[in-house]
Amino acid sequence: MSHRSAALRIPYKRAALLGLVQGPTELLPVSSSAHISLVPWLLGWEWQELDAEARKSFEVALHGGTAAALLFCLRREVADELCSFGHRRASVVALSFVPPAVAGLAFERRIEALGTPRATAAGLIAGAMAMAIADRTPQERGRGDAGALDGLLLGLAQAAALVPGVSRNGATLTAARARRFDRTQANLLSRTVALPVILGAVGLKGARLAKRGVTPKTGRALAIGGVAAFASTLASQRLIRLVERDRALWPYAAYRIAVAAVVLRRASASESSS
Repeated sequence: MSHRSAALRIPYKRAALLGLVQGPTELLPVSSSAHISLVPWLLGWEWQELDAEARKSFEVALHGGTAAALLFCLRREVADELCSFGHRRASVVALSFVPPAVAGLAFERRIEALGTPRATAAGLIAGAMAMAIADRTPQERGRGDAGALDGLLLGLAQAAALVPGVSRNGATLTAARARRFDRTQANLLSRTVALPVILGAVGLKGARLAKRGVTPKTGRALAIGGVAAFASTLASQRLIRLVERDRALWPYAAYRIAVAAVVLRRASASESSS
C-alpha cells in the first residue's frame, strides 16, 4: 500500500470526528494521541491498517489546528510572556525544545511502532501514576523561578510524551509540579513549552507532505481534521481554567486508568475470540 493511497482512506466524517476529539483531549492531561488512536480502534475502524506516516501526518494536522486555536485564544498571555522574555526564559524554552526534537527525529519509526492499543494503555497508566505522585509534591515556586534545569526536565518530559498514551500536557504538568512549582505556574509552563514543539512538528510534517505531494482528497481530509480541531479547541477553552481551578491531577489520573482498563479488557477479549 502506498503512502498516498493510505492517506486517501481517511473519510471526511471520521476526520471531522477525530478533530472534535482532539480539542478537549489536548487541553486536559489525558493524552490526545491516545484518544486519536484508541477511538478508531474502539469503533472498529481500519485505522491501524493505514500507513503509519499517513496517520502521523493526520495527527499533526490535528495538533496544528489546536496550536492555532491556542495562539488565538491565549494571544494576550503569549504577548505578556514575550514582553518579559529574557535570557532566562529563552533558556527554559530552548532546553525544553531540544530533547523532544532530538528524540522525535532519532526514534521516529520506533515510536510509531509503539502505537498499539496495549502499549497505549500502558502509557496511560504510567502517566497516571506519575501524575498522582507529583500531585502530592509541596508547591513552593512561582512565576519567574524557572531556570535552565527546569527547562531541561520539561524537555525530557516532552520527549517521554512521544510514547503513545503518556500525554505532553500530563508529562509537563507532572515535571513542573515535581519541581515544586505551584499549580498555576505549572499550567503556564506546560502551555509555554508545548507550543514550540507542536509548531515544530507541524512544520516538519508539513514540509514532508509538500515534498511528497498530496491529492486534493487527502488535502481535504487533513484540512477538515485541522479545522475541526481548531473549532473544538476554541469551544473547549474553559477546560484550561478547569484544570487550574480544580488543581488536583488525581481525577485525570483516575480517568486515564479507567480508559486503559477498558482498552486492555477489549484487547484481551479480541485475542480470546481470535
